[in-house]
Amino acid sequence: MTASQIRALQIAGFALLTSGAGVALAEDITFVSQGGAYQEAQSKAILEPAAKKLGLTLKQDSSPKAYPIIKTQVQSGKITWDVVDLPTGDCIRGEQEGLFEKLDLKLIPNAAQLPPELKDDYSVGYISYSTVLAYRTDAFKGKDVPKTWADFWDTKKYPGQRSLRNLPRPTLEIALMADGVAPDKLYPLDVDRAFKKLEEIKPHISTWWTSGGQSAQLISDGEVDMIQAWNGRITAVQADGAPVAFDYNEGVLETNSLCVLKGTPHKDAAMKFVNEAIDAKLQAALPLLIDYGPLNPEAFKTGSIPAERAAKLPSSPENIARQALLSSKWWASEAGVKAEERWLSFVQKQ
Repeated sequence: MTASQIRALQIAGFALLTSGAGVALAEDITFVSQGGAYQEAQSKAILEPAAKKLGLTLKQDSSPKAYPIIKTQVQSGKITWDVVDLPTGDCIRGEQEGLFEKLDLKLIPNAAQLPPELKDDYSVGYISYSTVLAYRTDAFKGKDVPKTWADFWDTKKYPGQRSLRNLPRPTLEIALMADGVAPDKLYPLDVDRAFKKLEEIKPHISTWWTSGGQSAQLISDGEVDMIQAWNGRITAVQADGAPVAFDYNEGVLETNSLCVLKGTPHKDAAMKFVNEAIDAKLQAALPLLIDYGPLNPEAFKTGSIPAERAAKLPSSPENIARQALLSSKWWASEAGVKAEERWLSFVQKQ
């Protein structure tokens, strides 16, 4: 073999080694959310751009009830998911059960932009939506329309069919605001006071809804004149032409957060991905596609969200100031668990 042939083999071998090293260094992560239009929107606005920036191969999965799957993966040691988008209450529950990694803030500097109440050692706030009071504009007209939960309870001034959600969270918060508790003074919830207030309105509730789709149908079809509903469900029926209106006054802001599964083999990559997912510019892109509000306040300073659009988002500075922030920590506490149990007997009792 000539010297030139040996040299050619050496170069080829080196190329093969470095190519293999490149493959070894390349990482993929699996991101899990709830699917549907929501996951499609976040994929376009946040997930794909974040993966591209980091040079990661992004895999996605979806599950409307991911928690038991997470628990099974962690307890079995067979981790196939890395970053999960969950209701914040599930993140807190998972922290208590040891299902999530403690966040490495050196790899998540964007977390510093989030208010303290929207993050902890194991999760960061991601997106928001609100429970609001919506009403039919053909039932209530002009300036004399229901604006507060006290108005919802006032069946003489505002007669008509009403609907509340068949879940204590955040229906107890709504009852307390109807009884005069300020949105920023709700916690710890006075559970006895809340149920006492709910007993007043219970005879006037025609339907206790159990899904977002049902709530939208009730108000859209005119089966009820007033309803507790999610802002996104109401904007959807408005877009379809239903005579329905709402305001964020005394709304209850709820959040989803991001967590990293305990034992993921892609821990650092997952942390970096979380950092990109809460980046202000990427967060600002999501509400241009769907009615969820970014939780990084800096998103509203990027100039990407038109003022008219920001005014309709639950987490805009103007709207968030008029609402209560649901405390997932309280609902995960012993008192919250007992309130959940008490709710069952409340709704079943005639």
